[in-house]
Amino acid sequence: MFRSIAVCLMLGASAGFAAAQDPAPAPQQPSEKSPGQLRKDRGKSSSKPEKEAIPPEEDKALATEEYSFNPLQAQKEVETGNYYYKKGSFKAAAGRFREATRWNEGYGEAWLRLGEAEEKLKDARAARDAYAKYLEIESDAKNAAEIRKKVEKLSRSVSPSEAK
Repeated sequence: MFRSIAVCLMLGASAGFAAAQDPAPAPQQPSEKSPGQLRKDRGKSSSKPEKEAIPPEEDKALATEEYSFNPLQAQKEVETGNYYYKKGSFKAAAGRFREATRWNEGYGEAWLRLGEAEEKLKDARAARDAYAKYLEIESDAKNAAEIRKKVEKLSRSVSPSEAK
């Protein structure tokens, strides 16, 4: 019985010792600036670094996107592009499909959808190039004959000075 009381006292003492070690947080000191001065400084932010202070290699706005083979990102870009295409935002859709082709150059659906979006944007040369790349990748696709006809039609509509 005395042993259990001694253990309880020891545990209580060690808990009390730990509590004594952690002092209470210091109260916040009121700002030394007057309320009028605080209002004047509200719009100013001293935490933002100057544009010149950020080295160009660390500035995300100046950095170029580096692409590597990423089929999941390509599929995500195509899905997002399909959403924009259905919405009627063909320029946004074309941008997403182009991004998908950068993540995975062998992704036939991305090239096909890019060709369709460029065709809606009345850019015959870009549509023809995208369809040609699609045919290069998916030469035995079910719709290959239809796409070849589109490429021929678009080649005729592109002026000779614009053709490669």
